[in-house]
Amino acid sequence: MNNILRSNYINKIRDYYDSNLIKVLTGVRRCGKSVLLGQIKEDLLALKITDKEHMISINFEDVSFAKINTYLKLNTYILKQIKDEQKYFIFLDEIQHIKQFEKTLASLKATQHVSIFVTGSNSKLLSGRLATLLVGRCREFKIMPFSYEEYLAFHKQNNLPLPSEPLLDYLRYGGMPQRLDYKNESDIKHYLDSVYSGIVNKDICGPKSKINKENFNLIAKYIIANSAKEFSAERIATYFLKNNNEDVNKRAIYRYLHKMEEACLITRVKRYDIAAKRTLKSIEKQFAIDNGFILSSSSGEIISSSHALENLVFNELLYRGYEVRIGKTYKGEIDFVVMKDKKKCFLQVTYLLSDESTINREFGAFDSVRDPAPRFIISLDKVNMSGRGVTHLYIEDWLKGTKDLILL
Repeated sequence: MNNILRSNYINKIRDYYDSNLIKVLTGVRRCGKSVLLGQIKEDLLALKITDKEHMISINFEDVSFAKINTYLKLNTYILKQIKDEQKYFIFLDEIQHIKQFEKTLASLKATQHVSIFVTGSNSKLLSGRLATLLVGRCREFKIMPFSYEEYLAFHKQNNLPLPSEPLLDYLRYGGMPQRLDYKNESDIKHYLDSVYSGIVNKDICGPKSKINKENFNLIAKYIIANSAKEFSAERIATYFLKNNNEDVNKRAIYRYLHKMEEACLITRVKRYDIAAKRTLKSIEKQFAIDNGFILSSSSGEIISSSHALENLVFNELLYRGYEVRIGKTYKGEIDFVVMKDKKKCFLQVTYLLSDESTINREFGAFDSVRDPAPRFIISLDKVNMSGRGVTHLYIEDWLKGTKDLILL
């Protein structure tokens, strides 16, 4: 299969090719970070910014580099590759495997003429000592699985027939790039299960971890299967207590949530008080990084679920660079407060506006909002249902970019 050019990221990263800032690409395992790193190299060559002789590449999950297992050995290896005074472009894939790697990066920045690109399957790659040593000297790019547009582009570029209902296929199975190599549900689920297991075994419950793997999997799959639903640690603990698992308590649940977020499996979203115009400290919901993980973590159907659609829309908003919060009103909740550049809009997501009760509920969610920012509803309805000061968008039009949100 031929990889599609991930231009959404390339266009953002290109401005930093020659920058002294360290370019940090983070994202869940198998979302395409390594492929993107390769595309950056090709782009550098195509633009004649550098040549192959001035590129140094290491993939820390390649056994060929197994001997480079400390930051000192990494530093020595790179210095040996530098032969002249020209700028070198350094690519370090899955760098979290090297303890104290930040010392090598800081040293290279201070002593060599280099442009550094690193990837990692940990959202906290820029925290702790790295943040201290390299404060103000990094630029993070959060990489996600394929968007719907990329999903369609992949099929077109590889001359693959689209499923009869591509949107529903994407809603159900998600956009992890390699899952597109498989056609039937059992193979797709098997692949997604293997990705999930790799994340748990390598990034969360490794050999030195003290986390109870069995309990973690119970909680993690429960949380992922219930993505976009209101979260309550107490309710989850009670659920497992009723099933005779006393080891799963609120403290353990929050610890597991933190680990899931670090491994980029989920994104935790806070509430935004619309009237007071401030973000609240409490966490309201968790969203799976990809809808495919919801399927692999759930025993039931999700294809008609508004929560699955809400999860898809949330990830698309992040992909497009929006800041997202859950809206709190004095009467209830708005699915999303969408923000960028000090502008915002309010957004409701529902599977179908199928009856009068659903229409009144979704449109009525905005009734208690006094803020004049634009209001939108996204659904699978192809017929324009706009009214009552609310703009309705058909989900596929929005995902393809033919119609978009307006922020004020």
